[in-house]
Amino acid sequence: MNAYFWIKTLHVLSATVLFGTGLGIAFFKWATDRSGHVPAIRVVAERVVLADWIFTTPAIVLQAVTGVALARIAGFPLSSGWVLYAVGLYVVAGACWLPVVWLQMRMRDLARAAERANVPLDGLYWRYARLWFWLGVPAFAAVVVIFALMVWKPAL
Repeated sequence: MNAYFWIKTLHVLSATVLFGTGLGIAFFKWATDRSGHVPAIRVVAERVVLADWIFTTPAIVLQAVTGVALARIAGFPLSSGWVLYAVGLYVVAGACWLPVVWLQMRMRDLARAAERANVPLDGLYWRYARLWFWLGVPAFAAVVVIFALMVWKPAL
């Protein structure tokens, strides 16, 4: 087997981790927030931040490195065609993800404080939660379209 095979395998695996972890994190955080149960929200918020550092961050780095390597090996220019669209959507997803990580850390801290004080989550937490959700929508859509571009490789 050649280098392309191993790089492509890493690329597909990291894409799977990125998509699956992102979707899983979003679902469990959103569902737990809906419960309003502060101790559960605090635990999930802590695990969400941890999961992003352990799984999502390395997957994002691997996606960039392996994606560039695959494009070069396959002769796809990064500045044209479907690869350019994929790169642009990757940037969009990243531009949404960075503030999401910041929001997750702030929400974790707010949930810890609310649990310690034995009070409900305040309005700031819920404003952050809404922003977190709405930043996830374009990020998720971008990743879905990137998957489609990688599979179909349309002539654009």
